[in-house]
Amino acid sequence: MSNGSFPPEPGRRGRTLAIVLAALIPACFAGWLLWSSLGDSKDDGADGAGGPTTSSTSSPSPPSSGAPSPSTPSGKQSGKPLDGKVVVIDPGHNPNNRDHSSRIARLVDIGTDEKECDTTGTATNSGYAEASFTLDVARRARTLLEARGATVRFTQDGDRPYGPCVDERAEIGNKAHADAVVSVHADGAAAGERGFHVILPKSVRGGGADTSAITAPSRRLGERLLSRFAKATGSEPAQYIGDGSGLDVRGDLGGLNLSTVPKVFIECGNMRDSQDAAELTDAAWRERAADGVAQGITDFLNE
Repeated sequence: MSNGSFPPEPGRRGRTLAIVLAALIPACFAGWLLWSSLGDSKDDGADGAGGPTTSSTSSPSPPSSGAPSPSTPSGKQSGKPLDGKVVVIDPGHNPNNRDHSSRIARLVDIGTDEKECDTTGTATNSGYAEASFTLDVARRARTLLEARGATVRFTQDGDRPYGPCVDERAEIGNKAHADAVVSVHADGAAAGERGFHVILPKSVRGGGADTSAITAPSRRLGERLLSRFAKATGSEPAQYIGDGSGLDVRGDLGGLNLSTVPKVFIECGNMRDSQDAAELTDAAWRERAADGVAQGITDFLNE
């Protein structure tokens, strides 16, 4: 051998190998015991308090009923109660009518007769105009109806110099193919007369008027409106109109005669009576009135 080294003696090599094996065998046996113990512990966890195993998570889920759970976001309704419905609200009169007296005084055809284009409307003794009242209630009702998914259109929103005339008011609802039209008003009866009432179209036919197709659905609309308005406001149906039922049938209003879609008027109270006037001039009461109008329309459209 180079570098002056010599091969080890045979006896020394055997003793060294024996020593190494004596150290390794106990260590390997201890490792096997530890692995076996851990494996038994995992198997116990599948049926006990341990975490889920592969077999537990891969078990088939219970069959689905096909209906989303109401407790999850997927269980919420995606639509709104008046989706796809068109409502026209007709705020009676116009705050600017008083500045155009000759224009609103001209006669227009209402099918069975002729009548003034429009009027200024009435007012409370303190000067609160019917036209201001009708716009306020109409706008509040619009907010409620739009929140329910309805498309709401106005005949005027205080954005016209006067009017529109009664024949045009009817035409706006017709052209919109409205599912319901409500004309909002307040009455100007004698002091001491209280309450609200709903005006329904009479069955008329003449000239451009033919209400035969809308009298029945208009009555249903009026009945729903009557019920909901009374509940929302606490007001009683007027006793000075008709039979005291709160429903009045008329054939002399162009806005009804010329309508081809379900339509009614609501006289929300008597502006010339001090007790009614106190309610009509109160913003909180007008909000309740708007709620009654909106809910009456909603009930009718959800029949």
